Amino acid sequence: MKLSRIGIAVFGAALLFSASAFAKDTNKGTLQLEDKVTVDGTPLNPGNYKVEWQGSGPDVTVNILKGNQTVATFPAKLTEQKAPASANAYGATDEPNGGKVLNSIYFGGKHYALTVQPESAAQHNQPENGNATK
Repeated sequence: MKLSRIGIAVFGAALLFSASAFAKDTNKGTLQLEDKVTVDGTPLNPGNYKVEWQGSGPDVTVNILKGNQTVATFPAKLTEQKAPASANAYGATDEPNGGKVLNSIYFGGKHYALTVQPESAAQHNQPENGNATK
């Protein structure tokens, strides 16, 4: 009987450690930009980036890193997707001036995505005099 209790304890500990290892990876991802985009007023050139976020959701703070340097920080919503994304991808909205604004990040094989907060995107679209453009 003692042997089975020890086995159960070892199995439980292994399960606990594996769950914590997976939890570390759930707040990280990668992003490959094909276009120059702007997020929360910060321009991002095409290239490979790391994406990290803090918070358990749905409201999180996202950091975009180039190498080990944070190049953009913005609020986002962690949203559940019905089906996992087939690959890493992003969504961007075209602006009248020809630029693009990042509005979502999808992670391949995951059932969640990051959606840039509408307030964050709306602040970017306001001209300096405070009036929204149409």
